[in-house]
Amino acid sequence: MKEFKVTYFFDEQHYIRRFIHVESQEMAEQLIQSERDQYISFTDSRGIYHELNTKNVRVIQISEYHRKK
Repeated sequence: MKEFKVTYFFDEQHYIRRFIHVESQEMAEQLIQSERDQYISFTDSRGIYHELNTKNVRVIQISEYHRKK
């Protein structure tokens, strides 16, 4: 299982980041596309709960993430 960093940008200064665990980049893209124009909820790495309307997002970036141990 790989870890991917997903960043939702609202404008140049405001964004929310989440981490997902899926098998491949393609599966990460499919997940993000399936959530388009919906409310999603998740808890970030700091333990903060988020509810996000993906309809209001301007840009979404997905990249594989390699945690430093």
